[in-house]
Amino acid sequence: MELGESLEDYLEAILVLSEKIEHVRSVDVASYLGFSKPSVSHAVKLLEKEGYLSLDSNKFLYLTESGHRLANETYRRHQFFCEMLEEIGVPKEIAENDACHIEHVISQETFDAIQKYYEERK
Repeated sequence: MELGESLEDYLEAILVLSEKIEHVRSVDVASYLGFSKPSVSHAVKLLEKEGYLSLDSNKFLYLTESGHRLANETYRRHQFFCEMLEEIGVPKEIAENDACHIEHVISQETFDAIQKYYEERK
């Protein structure tokens, strides 16, 4: 199943939050992303059903191996595009927003080629 931008953003948010706080809850994700609790609850159910996320008895969220892999890849792309856009003069806020969209729509082959090209020119 292709998750799409929104669900990938949830995984990325859980990854980022898990590096900042010990236990990630749906309310933390809602606050971080600025989404409603019902929206997060729906996404969590979908991600759990697809095997990207698990919940324990305390309702703490944990990325599964496949969820962690996808979240890491999405976050890696986000960081790359954000840094690249800022380096070429795009204001930080715009770079963040644009990177958030680019990271989801670009193929792995194109991302690898852009990254290689950019790194070789540095």
